[in-house]
Amino acid sequence: MELGEPQVLDALGVLMGVSACVTFVILQKLETSYGRYCPPKIRWGLPARLAWGLQEMPSLLLPLLEWVRFGDQLRQPNALLMAMFAIHYTQRTLIYPLLIRGGKPTPLSTFLMAFMFCIYNGYLQSRYLSLTEYPDHWTTQPHFLAGSSLWLVGMVINIHSDHILRSLRESTETGYRIPRGGLFEYVTAANYFGEIVEWLGFALAGWSIQSSAFALFTFCILLRRAEHHHRWYLKKFKDYPKSRKIIFPFIY
Repeated sequence: MELGEPQVLDALGVLMGVSACVTFVILQKLETSYGRYCPPKIRWGLPARLAWGLQEMPSLLLPLLEWVRFGDQLRQPNALLMAMFAIHYTQRTLIYPLLIRGGKPTPLSTFLMAFMFCIYNGYLQSRYLSLTEYPDHWTTQPHFLAGSSLWLVGMVINIHSDHILRSLRESTETGYRIPRGGLFEYVTAANYFGEIVEWLGFALAGWSIQSSAFALFTFCILLRRAEHHHRWYLKKFKDYPKSRKIIFPFIY
């Protein structure tokens, strides 16, 4: 039996979910090189600002392309969900890179993996939201209201936490300090916590295999990175607050 595009999108969503679980297990033993964990000299790398802007770009351009093609046909729930996705990647693609201070070069391999993921996920989310017809009353459902609220709260936490991290150093500095303020008083990876909350809200509002797979993938990757950061801070700073959890306030 030949599969239609909706069935293919479901299969791609399931594949992303399975890949998230596999990656979660692999990262327990293998830590990838990025940021502070990169070797002093990188043979093949891109400047941090350029790498961030380019690697996130597909997740902005693909929804915009779908909007140009089908925007006048999108129901209100579809348009709102696509806007949520595009707003995040507008900030990540066009604003966040310009605010980076003293970022280390990004290894080419790390950049390519992120770029390919953004192509995959950008297509998956935007195409699903173009094809699926959400009912008009979807935006009044409790899970959409709760999810969109979580998405907004998570995005604010993520952006504010990134601001705190940038403020730790002057434009000419390259060292590291202990983050203070905001949710950093409770967890090591406040910025990651915000992003997990953001995409959990998106998944709750969209209520689909595709959005849920993305939220799961985000959780698996960022949880492992948060654990990596937490170990690094404890090792580097003897006065690092022992009461701080890794990523979830008061829990873990």
